[in-house]
This record gives sequence, C-alpha cells and structure tokens, in this order.
Amino acid sequence: MQVMLPVCVLVLLLLDSGLAAPTPILEEENTPSAEPWSDLKLATDYLHQYYNLKTDPLGRMKRRGFSFSSKVKDMQTFFGLSATGVLDPDTLQVMRSPRCGVPDVEDYSHIQGTRWNKNVLTYSIGRYTRDLPHSTVESLLESAFNVWARASGLTFVRLHTNSADIRVEFVTNAHGDFYPFDGPRGTLAHAFGPGLGAGGDTHFDDDEFWTAGGGTGFNLFVVAAHEFGHALGLKHSRNPESVMYPTYKMSRPSNLLSREDVASISALYRPLRAATNYGLRSFPWLSRPMFPQHVKDRCAPDLMFDAISTLGDATFFFRDRYLWMKHNEQPDIKEGPISNFMPKIETSIDAAFWIPRRSTAYLIHGSTFWTVKGSVIKGKPRELSFFGFPAWVQAVDAAVHIVRTGRTLFFMQNMYWSYNENRKVMDFGYPKYIREDFPGVNATINAAFYKQNLIYFFMGHQVFKFDYTLKHIVGVEAANSWLGC
Repeated sequence: MQVMLPVCVLVLLLLDSGLAAPTPILEEENTPSAEPWSDLKLATDYLHQYYNLKTDPLGRMKRRGFSFSSKVKDMQTFFGLSATGVLDPDTLQVMRSPRCGVPDVEDYSHIQGTRWNKNVLTYSIGRYTRDLPHSTVESLLESAFNVWARASGLTFVRLHTNSADIRVEFVTNAHGDFYPFDGPRGTLAHAFGPGLGAGGDTHFDDDEFWTAGGGTGFNLFVVAAHEFGHALGLKHSRNPESVMYPTYKMSRPSNLLSREDVASISALYRPLRAATNYGLRSFPWLSRPMFPQHVKDRCAPDLMFDAISTLGDATFFFRDRYLWMKHNEQPDIKEGPISNFMPKIETSIDAAFWIPRRSTAYLIHGSTFWTVKGSVIKGKPRELSFFGFPAWVQAVDAAVHIVRTGRTLFFMQNMYWSYNENRKVMDFGYPKYIREDFPGVNATINAAFYKQNLIYFFMGHQVFKFDYTLKHIVGVEAANSWLGC
C-alpha cells in the first residue's frame, strides 16, 4: 500500500554522537576507508533514511560494496552532482543540509495521483508557536495557503473547530502521530498527504525558532508553503528553484512558486472528472483497489475490535488493517489504515498490551510482535516464543497487562497464560481454562483492556466488564460506545 507517511520532514543532520539512527557496522573488504568515521556515519545514516540503504541481518554493511556506492550515486544524481559514488565535499555538504525527510527514492513525477476530491478546503490552527504573536502566525499561514490558491484555483477557509481538513499545530517531541520531533535544529516540520483522519495535518516543531522573515531561525512562511504543498498532494522536485525542492533555503524570491510548482499543482487540481471515473484515488493510502473496504463506520452496531491498547497518552483500537486513535485528553478521534500511523506494520493486529512502567506497548500479529516505546517502533518484529510459549502456540486472541500483579495475560480460544513481567518467565501451571478464573466469560475474547481493577473483555460487538477482585462480571456495554457512539 502507499502508506500515509508524513510526506515532509525537514531535517538538519548534525555530526554529533546524538544521532538517533543506529549506525551499521562497516566491514572493509581489504583496505581501511580513507573517509573520516564521522563522514561515513553521516553518509550511512543519510542513505539509510532517504535512499533505502540496506544492512545484513547482523547490521553490517560493506563500505566498498555495490549497495553503498550505488546509493551514493543515486543521491548524487538526484541533487545534480557528479555521480562518482565517492563521498566528495559537495556530496557531504548536501548531506549536512537542512532538508525534507521523505525518501528521495520515491516517484517524483509531477502528477502524483493523490489529491483532495474537492476544491474548497478548510484548515484550523491548534497550538501556536511561542516565538511569534498569534496574529503573525495566522497571517503567515494564510499567506502560505494563498500561494497555492492563486496557482490552483483552490479555496482555503479557516475554521475554529477540530473538523477541518488540514489541522496545523506547533508541537514538540512525541505528539501522537508516530513521527516524534527531535529538539532544536533537527526535524523542522512534517505534513500528511490528502485523505481522511490525519490527512493534510501539518505539524511544526516548536523547539525550533520560527521567524517572520530574515535573521536567525526558520522562516515560517517558506516552510509552511513547502509543507502545504505536501498536504495538497505534491512530492519533491529535483529543481532547486522549486519550493518543493527537498532542502530548506533561507532566502526565496518574492514569487515563491517556480513554473514547475505552478504546473504541478495545476495538473493535480485540474477540473474534477465525474466521481465514477475518478473513484477514490484522492486518498493517500490508495495504492490498492477496493478502498471502501478500508473505511470503517465507528458507530456501526456490529462493530468489533481485534485489539485495544494504550500507547502513550492515547488508546488505539485495531480492526483488520484499520485503527482508531483516541487521545485521552482530547475529544476528537483520528483514524485510518494502521500503516498510515505505523509505516512498518502492513498487517492487522491480533492482540496488544501496554506496560506503563516501561512506557512500552506490544503489538502482536500471528507468531510475531512489534515493540513500541513512546511513539517509535523499536527494531524488527520478534517471535511470540520470546514470552515462553510452547512451540505449538503460533497466535493469541487477546492480551492484557494487569498493573496490580505485574502479569500479562494471553488468551487463546478457551485457555489463557500468565506471564511474569518482572521475572520475564511464564508462570507455572499454565495454560488454564478461562472459565475457571473468569466465570461468565464463555465466548472467544477478541480484545482485552485493563483499567482501575476492571478487565474489559471485548467479545463480538459487546464489552463485558469483569471485576478482577470480585471475580465476576459487573456490566455489559456496546463496543462502539468506546468510540463515543
């Protein structure tokens, strides 16, 4: 699927020991590298993030191998440099430049095939930056939208509600979309392409210093214009004169858009064809057909969930390859295919649980699971046998962590296991029959959630509230009530 990545992340790569990305072990073939280690580290991190540079299962990569040099050539070709495959000063200078974080190996054709299916778009401003007066921020953002309005015929209307197509916010660090910011002079901003849920949402890192013009800091008008281009469906351009060029430029001409930018947005938003011809191609995750199957009615009376878990300050509800994300302190619900929010996950989630003291969630599919810490998926999927299951257990129906006991319970058909999170071993005497310890729970458990000594068992379209101390069911409610229905 074409995942709904934040289509722009402006990044400044710094040569210090604080780079978050792991550095592959560089294997020399015969002779030592002539390049300083810091240059190699910069290059491997850069190529890994933007040019899909692969390492072997042990995290090693041959410095002189075909993969590394060919990726260097790809990068040099993209930026119009001499394609030598060597880390020369010009190449390293580009790698050190502030830039947009979407990989350069993607298709950068002018007509992207991803667009809004309407010509009047709404936007709202949530949290403001601390660097500029609210009125200045509003004026700069309006000007950035107007740049594209003049070129495309689109109309942008500001709303003061959370229901706008494009939601603009200034945030820091992890902020609920699995693309955390990284502090000053790192990631500047990102935006999602057109679509439902988080589609169009544009975030600026408020750890940066935002300005209305020259001087130190980053020009909000210029960055916003670039981001809003992505929010409208445009990708990057190889043309340095384009506002959609990957790297950030301090100075721009008064006419911000290049001829290429105007042609790109005009081609993307030429008059709409009939809906029967255009279909639903306007949504960013639509690389496969039958998109209506991925749209879920959260208030359907027969709604059921595959898994539920807390992740940070939000609760995630999984169904097939779709999810709803409900922030505990906000009334709105974000939704969309799972891979919109977690690009590494292209499958459904069978079970999930959250361990508060570790600020870590575990998402299970079949015989493997992902570890999510904060808002970042850590490493590669691991085998379910990590928890001590016998070899014949290749999947579980539900999982829940009981804070009071430090145990995680795994449910499969009519049995369950108890895993000691402190000792990291399966408790003796398991599996047991569910009916023995959870009287009244007589159907397959689809999902489970723990809160204030109650275990909520999601079975079909109903939720059974089980008092873990009294050992009996104390109430029943509809599953869709958890999404405000």
